[in-house]
Amino acid sequence: MTMQIMKAWRLHRFGIENLQLDDIEIPEPGVNELLIQIKAVSINYRDKAIIDGSYKSDILKEGPVTLASDAVGIVVRIGAAVTRFKEGDEVVTHVYTKWLDGQRMPEDANYLLGWPLSGVLSEYIVLNEESAVAKPAYLSDEEASTLPIAALTAWNALKAVGNIQAGQTVFIQGTGGVALFAAQIAFALGAKVIISTSKDEKGEQAKALGAGYFINYTHTPDWEKEVLRLTEGQGVDEVIELVAGDITRSVQAIKYGGTIAVVGFLNNPLLRVNVFSLFAKDAKIEALSIGHRRSFEAMNIFLEKHLIKPVIDRVYSFDEAKEAFGQLAKGPFGKIVIKVS
Repeated sequence: MTMQIMKAWRLHRFGIENLQLDDIEIPEPGVNELLIQIKAVSINYRDKAIIDGSYKSDILKEGPVTLASDAVGIVVRIGAAVTRFKEGDEVVTHVYTKWLDGQRMPEDANYLLGWPLSGVLSEYIVLNEESAVAKPAYLSDEEASTLPIAALTAWNALKAVGNIQAGQTVFIQGTGGVALFAAQIAFALGAKVIISTSKDEKGEQAKALGAGYFINYTHTPDWEKEVLRLTEGQGVDEVIELVAGDITRSVQAIKYGGTIAVVGFLNNPLLRVNVFSLFAKDAKIEALSIGHRRSFEAMNIFLEKHLIKPVIDRVYSFDEAKEAFGQLAKGPFGKIVIKVS
């Protein structure tokens, strides 16, 4: 049989200059696997950290890595024992391929798409049928590709960690993909939303998505005081912490017994906090690792019910992957997507 070849973006050494578009063999699906033709891929800061070498230093020890974890595609071939999907179905990848429900186990981290498992920034992938969810019909390919990390992280930060209810208040840091999903989902839950940004223009755009207020932290560096002012001194029920580093001000911005959901590390992967402020607020701090497949499917029902549309900053062609990562580094408004086919 003649070997069939596809294109895949693979990292050979750390640094964006070492990201190469390679010819590799199209994989064959096993008995419980799907062969998926990729339509669109969205990229995340995790992918950028992998490229930069700041995610894990030994990633490339076994050779080049195909990047990215978030994709939508069409099933073009199925294994003999597949029952969840059929050829022609449109599916979205689930990043934690073996975390289907319940508490995440340490070994689940060994089966993450984009590393340690091969990623999705290629023309085809093979995926176990349990590691995919049905694409929401109301979304385009580009929109659906943004769901696996950004949307699911925002959903679980608000639902699983914060248990946010109508009438409560949430403070969200930034205007990237997770932040804008969180703003839209919180608004749909009936919560009040405050968002931070470095640009008034982005703040106004966030207000159009459901944020009641925005704080420009370049003009108002003591943003925690502004959060308290906007909440009449009470503080917010939850902070969606996307910056990390010193989170003392996030603690100061929550109400007594409030929650900080740590979902990002844009500033620094090391957390620092004033312990006295924790005692004073009886604060709850919880780290969040995306979510399981059952939560993904529940989220999709919610998104479709409320017709929540992902915010996409820009769509790049498959040949423009390097440019896409360059735009990601600039801090886009929403998600960066690469159209594959």
